[in-house]
Amino acid sequence: MKRIISRLIAVIPALVLIYLAGMSPRRAEAVPSFARQTGLPCSSCHYTPPELNPAGRLFKLLAYVQRSNNTKVVVAEGGKKNAGLDLLESLPLSVMLETSYTSLNTPEPTHQNGNFEFPQDISLFLSGAWTSNVGSFLQVTYDTQNDHFGIDNTDIRYASQTKLNGKDLVYGLDFNNNPTVEDLWNSTPAWGFPWIASDFAPTPAAAPIIDGPLAQDVAGFGGYTMWDSHVYLDVAAYTSEHVGNPQPNSGTGFSYNIRGAAPYWRLALQELTNTTQYEIGTYGMHMRSSPNTVIGPEDDYTDYAFDTQIDRTLFRTDVLSLRGTYIRENSDLLASLSQGLVAQGGHDLNTFMANTEYHIGNKYTGTFGWFDTSGTVDPTRYAPAPVTGSANGSPRSAGYILNFSYWPWQNLQIAPQYTGYTRFNGGSTDYDGSGRNASANNTMYLDVKFLF
Repeated sequence: MKRIISRLIAVIPALVLIYLAGMSPRRAEAVPSFARQTGLPCSSCHYTPPELNPAGRLFKLLAYVQRSNNTKVVVAEGGKKNAGLDLLESLPLSVMLETSYTSLNTPEPTHQNGNFEFPQDISLFLSGAWTSNVGSFLQVTYDTQNDHFGIDNTDIRYASQTKLNGKDLVYGLDFNNNPTVEDLWNSTPAWGFPWIASDFAPTPAAAPIIDGPLAQDVAGFGGYTMWDSHVYLDVAAYTSEHVGNPQPNSGTGFSYNIRGAAPYWRLALQELTNTTQYEIGTYGMHMRSSPNTVIGPEDDYTDYAFDTQIDRTLFRTDVLSLRGTYIRENSDLLASLSQGLVAQGGHDLNTFMANTEYHIGNKYTGTFGWFDTSGTVDPTRYAPAPVTGSANGSPRSAGYILNFSYWPWQNLQIAPQYTGYTRFNGGSTDYDGSGRNASANNTMYLDVKFLF
């Protein structure tokens, strides 16, 4: 505890400097292009970004095209409708600058500790209406670690509305590059907690394919529908894209090369009242893949998951949020076995993530999250290695995340976050076979974001 307090004290001067540096921008009531398009403050669609409230989920469902007059068709002077192509009416461009400080409980061997990144990254967004029925959230990010721009989360949608049995029916098409990025709730991986993360602090080795390994490395197309604001269904198919590599690609150097198409499904039920929003659902994905090649034996993965989210308004503007998801992955790794990458073909992985968050208006939030991943022991797949390896071949990792976020304005976030591990890559003590304990990877992280 003394070590944690000393690290917090060390961070305070940097926090003060960064906060004072941010005092020069004028107070903004609308964050980036969505706010400029709608004429509404970010709090109209977010509890705090990226967490959507019911209005924000509807805005995303309708393809990001709603405007300040709450209609999707813009009426020109004289009462005549325009042609539907209105890119220049409100230029849908935005920028995010992120800077951060990271300190580990115990430094990695031969590496410095207490690292500033200025910037950690810079993102450009093409976000807003393209036509009266098509809109996008398209992100391109400069990564300091790799010193180049690259494609980030992308979601391009077409949406329309009709009636079914006298009830509203929204239906649409969706292009995206990250399974679950198209989802409306913050209980699924792409937009789930934690909202921020260091880009170099050690993280557990094992994760199901639907929780990050395929992000920005695939291209997906699908359709979705919402009936009566209660029943949501989404189906899509993904294929490997390997952005930044020659096309067609040989698959060399990639752990996942999708064979054919990988289907994704999502079903959610929601209930809305004046003070509470409930959601319960299921989602999943099946993938056939060959590591390092596009021919020969295949690995087979099936992920199925369950999630829930409850947002309850308290004391007029305060909101209590509870979220959770469980993911089960079954895999038959025949291709990996033939290449000597695993010790056995059959594997399973179980991941549980949950968090509770309290929003004090739109300026302050405090979140406590916990996570646990376990699965098949495999000393080849999870081999010993300093910091990143596993001494016993187990993927078991568990821990907690504490986050406090302060939004002095709706385009500036200051957020200290502490991640603690009770188990890392299979163990609590000497987990990597080189004498490192799980608690050595406990991370103090300070993140500052400017959006404009």
